[in-house]
Amino acid sequence: MPFDYNLLPMFLAVAEEHNFRAAADRLGVTRSAVSQGMRRLEDGFGAVLVTRTTRAVRLTEAGERLHEALNRPMSDIAAALEGADVDPSPRGKLKIAVTSIAEPFLSGPLVASFAEAHPQVTIDITVTDGEFDIVAAGFDAGVRLGEVIEQDMIAVPLGGPVREAVVAAPAYIAAHGAPGHPRDLAQHRCIGWRSSPDIAPHHWDFSENGVPFKLAVEPQITTNDLTFMLRCALAGGGITFATEETFRPHLESGALVSLLEDYLPPFPGFYLYFPSRRNMPPKLRALIDHVRTSNAGGRLGSSR
Repeated sequence: MPFDYNLLPMFLAVAEEHNFRAAADRLGVTRSAVSQGMRRLEDGFGAVLVTRTTRAVRLTEAGERLHEALNRPMSDIAAALEGADVDPSPRGKLKIAVTSIAEPFLSGPLVASFAEAHPQVTIDITVTDGEFDIVAAGFDAGVRLGEVIEQDMIAVPLGGPVREAVVAAPAYIAAHGAPGHPRDLAQHRCIGWRSSPDIAPHHWDFSENGVPFKLAVEPQITTNDLTFMLRCALAGGGITFATEETFRPHLESGALVSLLEDYLPPFPGFYLYFPSRRNMPPKLRALIDHVRTSNAGGRLGSSR
């Protein structure tokens, strides 16, 4: 396949500047020219070389290999270009940032079955509730609630709608009673969650007569660890709030009791999101197809 070698200096500028505008300034051309040049190079290469959003630009695995090859003799560069699309099978490291409450993804079966089906893909999952640009941080994809995903991302549903749940242990309810309305939570000991020490505890979301509202609960116990929050609730430490799936085994066993259900309607749930469909790496395409197949088979449903 013929390549326009004149586009390689443009690729180098983008790789070193991590920014299309800065690369354009360095080369004395327009940003549009850089964008179009990179598109032509990627089409010839048969793979995405850089992942870009409105916030960041970073090299993909294929881009890293080409950047490394450009430091070698010209014969090696030609070989790298000509051999770029020989093996279209899913392989390489797939880095995913996943929110700690994404039970459909973190429960295990989805990732385990994907690993079984694609032995050449290594899966690196970071569980984090921080808000950051996954492209700038070097991730291939992320998993979050749909309502907080950036507008320039592509999103694929991960299971169906979810519900929040307010729960407490029977011992706590026996000692302190159960709230009849969300506003009654002000008279109860609550266990709250926050993503980091410098952020206020997460609001609890409710709906009354079809009108959603947020409640700024003032928890006596606050943590950034979902497991610790759950353990405190199981120990009778107070009332807490998270997705229903987080509590399901304990609700079914009777170790926790669901409260305020009339104020907690279902809402759109979790999504696998990524920056672009164009020239998608086979490893990411394989994961997306696996998620869609699991959705179609009903294996990712998060409500019952």
